[in-house]
Amino acid sequence: MTLLPDPIISTWLFSSVVFGPWSNHVTGWWEKKQTHSKLLYLFYEDMVEVNQITTSCAIKMLLELEYSIQVRGRVQFENMKKNSFVNYFTSLAMDFKISPFMRKGKVGDWKNHFTVAQSEQFDEDYKKKMKNITVQFHTVV
Repeated sequence: MTLLPDPIISTWLFSSVVFGPWSNHVTGWWEKKQTHSKLLYLFYEDMVEVNQITTSCAIKMLLELEYSIQVRGRVQFENMKKNSFVNYFTSLAMDFKISPFMRKGKVGDWKNHFTVAQSEQFDEDYKKKMKNITVQFHTVV
């Protein structure tokens, strides 16, 4: 278990950092989805839980059915992890060789990095920042 130090959690929750605060990313894209019908808001947990159904919905929405086998293969975690377009980022602020965007592909792995107190702090922050957003997260399958 590699727990994150409290200052890192606090900075990520409450400050403007690279890829943060998390809530701006989530709410910004959720609001875009409300006005763009072809924007698919997809959670990794959903892909793991119901891979065939979720992928089929995405394919029907975005592509011709003939590409379904190709798409299903490409959205498998190991294939996405190897894909340089998925892990592409040019900023010197992040070294993806040290911490790649696609890490383990394990639902719920966050529990190995947060203490109970940090998880409770995130839950409190989540309730405040997401009170007007209808998106429903789940972090386990």
